[in-house]
Amino acid sequence: MNTINITTPLVSVSWLSEHLNDPDLIILDATIKKVASNHNEKYPDLSIKDSRFFDIKKVFSDKSTDIPNMLPSAETFAKACEQLGISSHHKIVVYDKIGMYSSARVWWMFKIMGHTQIAVLDGGFPAWQRANLPVEEYSSAQKYTQGSFKAVFNPKLVTDAATILNKINDEDTLVLDARSSGRFLAQEPEPRASLKGGHIPNSKSLHYERVLENGTMKSIDELKEILDSFNIEDKKLIFTCGSGITACIIMLAAEIAGYENASVYDGSWSEWGQLEGVPIEK
Repeated sequence: MNTINITTPLVSVSWLSEHLNDPDLIILDATIKKVASNHNEKYPDLSIKDSRFFDIKKVFSDKSTDIPNMLPSAETFAKACEQLGISSHHKIVVYDKIGMYSSARVWWMFKIMGHTQIAVLDGGFPAWQRANLPVEEYSSAQKYTQGSFKAVFNPKLVTDAATILNKINDEDTLVLDARSSGRFLAQEPEPRASLKGGHIPNSKSLHYERVLENGTMKSIDELKEILDSFNIEDKKLIFTCGSGITACIIMLAAEIAGYENASVYDGSWSEWGQLEGVPIEK
């Protein structure tokens, strides 16, 4: 019998604290190094009590491509979840140690694999520690009882370069870019030196930090105001960024604000910026 039910894509530290010992709950630490930042990890040896490390870079990504962070196959995802002791009945809360960065990517990955009982911890580990809630020393040697996870891939939540190219002049489609405005306008260098500067034609800049306030998600009204400024109406929304991480933050913001018909361009600028023959604006 399930004891909890996740009904929102975002949960507070107080909610997680209240349900911390629920047997159906699994807590995932999805921390990765922040790209294009001098951010130093403040909590390398600490984690939320009973959390498990969800390794985006080494485990939960497609190793057959040089493009970083690409989605693994549904089979690979399911097997890796089972090794973490995750089963289809589990309720999942994911966080990262930066605050709100890579955790949204994991929320999107579970959604695309058909698992909707997943939420991001608002404010992540910094908010948890500010509240003086239980932490423990991180251990990479932890072993888990094999889970039973079934992945049911939902292609509507992901977009590829061919689709972008086909929809580039479509007035019913809007591409929102979560990179900084400097990178969007090719006024700042890309962190990956092999990539061209600029942006996808007709896309708009929405730096992911605009939807955040001190590492937590802004209110629903504030998010709606930000998104409404792009006149999105009933448009198909496609979110992109540098490597598919921060695009998921603004997709999370859009879902919280009530917007549907949205997907993430998985390859993002790491793919588009190295493709030959595709249009680029600056």
